[in-house]
Amino acid sequence: MIEQLLIGSALILGSVIIATVSWWALEAILIRLHGWSARPPHGPKLVVILSLALFWTLFMMTVSVWVWAVSLFWLDIFITLEASVYFALVAFTTLGFGDILLPQEWRLLGGLAAANGLLMFGLLTAILVEILRDTRARQRKFY
Repeated sequence: MIEQLLIGSALILGSVIIATVSWWALEAILIRLHGWSARPPHGPKLVVILSLALFWTLFMMTVSVWVWAVSLFWLDIFITLEASVYFALVAFTTLGFGDILLPQEWRLLGGLAAANGLLMFGLLTAILVEILRDTRARQRKFY
C-alpha cells in the first residue's frame, strides 16, 4: 500500500511539475505576443491565442497520460503499452469503463490517476481562463 501511494504521489507531482514548467514556457511565448495581440483586429488574435493555449493544454494532458502509461507498463502492471495508455486515459478522465482493471495489489494507483486527472483538468482550466482574462484586458487597454 505504501509503495502504491509513494509511486502515485510521485507521478502526480511529476505531471504537475511538467505542466507547470510547460505553462511557464507558454507564458514566455504569450509575453512576446502581448503587443501583437493587443492591436486590432482583436477577434482573430483572440482566436489564435486561445487556440495556442488549447493545443498546449491538450499536449500537457497527453504528456501526463503518457507519464502514467509508461510508468504502469514499466512496473509490469499491464502486458502491453496500449493497455497501459488505455487504462491511464480512462482513469485520468475518470471515465472508468472497467473493462481493464489494475491487479488488486496495484488498485490504489487507479484512484491516484483519477485524482491526478481531476487536478490537471482543474489546473489547466484555471490557466486557460487566466489567459483569456489577461488577453482581453490587454485588448481593452488598446481601445
